Amino acid sequence: MKKIIGAFVIASIGGITALGLNRLFEQKSNLQTSQIAYQLPAKYVNMPSVSTENAVDFTTAAEMSVHSVVNVKTTYPLQTQNQYLYDPFRDFFGQREPKQQEAPMATGSGVIISQDGYVVTNNHVVDGAEKVEITLNDKRSYTAEVIGKDPTTDLALLKIKETDLPFINYGNSDNVKVGEWVLAVGNPFNLNSTVTAGIISAKGRNIGLLERDVTRGQFSIESYLQTDAAVNPGNSGGALVNTKGELVGINSAIASNTGSYTGYSFAIPVNLARKVVADLLEFGEVQRAFLGISIKDLDGKLAKEKSVNEIKGVYVNGVSSGGSGEEAGIIEGDVITKIGDAAVNNVPELQEQVSRYRPGNKINITLNRNNQEKIVAVVLKNKNGNTDIVEKPKIEVVSTLGATFEAVSAEDLKKLNIENGLRVTKLNAGKLASAGIKEGFIITSVDKKKISSIEDVKATLENKKGGVLIEGVYSNGMRAYYGFGM
Repeated sequence: MKKIIGAFVIASIGGITALGLNRLFEQKSNLQTSQIAYQLPAKYVNMPSVSTENAVDFTTAAEMSVHSVVNVKTTYPLQTQNQYLYDPFRDFFGQREPKQQEAPMATGSGVIISQDGYVVTNNHVVDGAEKVEITLNDKRSYTAEVIGKDPTTDLALLKIKETDLPFINYGNSDNVKVGEWVLAVGNPFNLNSTVTAGIISAKGRNIGLLERDVTRGQFSIESYLQTDAAVNPGNSGGALVNTKGELVGINSAIASNTGSYTGYSFAIPVNLARKVVADLLEFGEVQRAFLGISIKDLDGKLAKEKSVNEIKGVYVNGVSSGGSGEEAGIIEGDVITKIGDAAVNNVPELQEQVSRYRPGNKINITLNRNNQEKIVAVVLKNKNGNTDIVEKPKIEVVSTLGATFEAVSAEDLKKLNIENGLRVTKLNAGKLASAGIKEGFIITSVDKKKISSIEDVKATLENKKGGVLIEGVYSNGMRAYYGFGM
C-alpha cells in the first residue's frame, strides 16, 4: 500500500513539474515573440509600407509667393479722447504737458501684382486709414498710396514707388477644384511671411460678411473660395496660391466664434480680383454690370413647386422694368444655368460671373424655360440703367466735414489776438465731429495754410488724401489741434 501511495505522489509531482515547465516555456516564447515584434520596423508589423515619392511638395510654391506678399500697417486718426488741447496757462503755472497718445494702428497683408509697385489687399485692411505703410519681405518699407477701394468686393489697390519688385503671377480661379491643395501666405498676428497649407473645401460661398443695402446703392459680391488652410487676423489681404505658386485668391475672412482660426477660411477668387483691379487702374471706380433681375437658389422644394425637372441653375424670381434682363426677354420663372460658358448653380456663382463684365458688354445667357434650353443675348447696364462708364464720385469737402461755418468778426479776431479764422457754427455727422471739434471752434489753419473762408477750406482739402491737421482757438482763448484722415 505504501508503495502505491509513494508512486502516486511521485507521479503527481512529476506532472505538476512538467506542467509548470511547459507554461514557463510558453511565457518565454510569447515574451520573445513580443520583443521581436517591437524590435521590428513599423512597416513590418502587419502594416503596409507608405511611399513618399508622390507626396505633395509645397516648397516651390512657397518660394515663388512668399517674397510677393507684404505686410500692410495702417495708422488711423486719433479719436476724441486722444486729442491734445493746448492751454497756455499750463506753462505759466509750471504744469507739464500731458503726453500725447499714439494713433491707433492695425496690420494686414497685401500681394504685389506688378513689378512697378501695385499691391492688392482687402478694403477692410485700409478703410479709414490716415496712413498706409508697406513692408516687403526683405524689410524695406514704403508709404503707400491708395489708388482705389471697392467695398462691394472688399478689395483695394495700393501703389508704392519702387521698381523690379517680385510679383506673383495670376492663376485661374475657375479651374480650382474642390480638394485641391493650396497655400495661404500672409502675416498672421504680425508674424511676417507665414505659410500654411490646406485644401479647397468649397467654392461659391456666401457668408453674409459684406454690407448690402440696395436702397443706398450698396451691393455685395460674395463668392468665396473656402479653404481649411489656417488663416488668422493679419492674414487679410494675403495670397492664396496653388501648388504652382500662382495666385488663385485673396484671403479675406474666417468663420470663427473665437476670433482666431477654427477650421474655415475664405478667399476672394482671383478672376474677380483681376477685374476689380483693372477697373480701379483705368477708371478709379469699379464698373459694375447688372442684369436687372432678382434671383434665388433653386432647391428640390422650389423645383417641385415650379415644375422644374432638373435641379440645376438659378431661379429668376422677378424682372426689373427697363433692365437688361427684360430687354433681352428674360422672364420670371426662367432658370439661368450659364453665364457665357460658365455654369452657375447658386446665387453667389451667378453674381461672381456677372461682376466680371462691364456695362455695355454683350453676353450670352443659357436658361431653362418650361424645361427647354434657351440662349438669350443680354447687353449689360450699370446701376443707373444705361451703358455709360461710371465716374469716380468727387468728394464734396463741406459735406464730408459735416459742418456749417461763418466768418469771424474783426472784433473777435482782435479779442482772441488772431489774424484770420473761420468759425464752426453747427456740427453734423462728419470728419470734424469725429475728430472731437466742438461748435464755436475757430479754424485758423488747415495743414499750416491760413483759413479765412470756406473757399480756403475747399482749396486746401480738394483732392486731399491722407492726414489733415487743423489748428484753431475756442472763444475762451484755448488753442487746440485736431487731426483726421481724408
